[in-house]
Amino acid sequence: MKFAKVVFIGAGIWGLAVLIPFYWLVDITGRHYSAPSEYPQFFYGFFGVALAWQIAFLVIGSNPARFRALMIPGIIEKFGYVVILAVLYAQGRIPMADAQAAVPDGLLGILFIVAFARTRTFPHS
Repeated sequence: MKFAKVVFIGAGIWGLAVLIPFYWLVDITGRHYSAPSEYPQFFYGFFGVALAWQIAFLVIGSNPARFRALMIPGIIEKFGYVVILAVLYAQGRIPMADAQAAVPDGLLGILFIVAFARTRTFPHS
């Protein structure tokens, strides 16, 4: 159970640390791609949903046995991004530098699976 706590709290803190700065880095993102100001609903919408998941990871980490079922959508969240990047790279739609963003999420996805397997649920009274 301690393993799951560390994994999910660590993932939540990591996610908050890497996502929050993007709210102030819109101009940097726009240097490599069309400016986010052309599609702000997707840019800020993505970060809003991603930040919500970081909070969910902190909640899961607070009591892994209680929130074990939420680990499954957390695993899907991590591997969904990895699969999307792999497909886009295979299609030649993104460069390797962008595809490498899959590495942290892939690693966290694997750790989430291990945490899920190692966490036991307690029967309800």
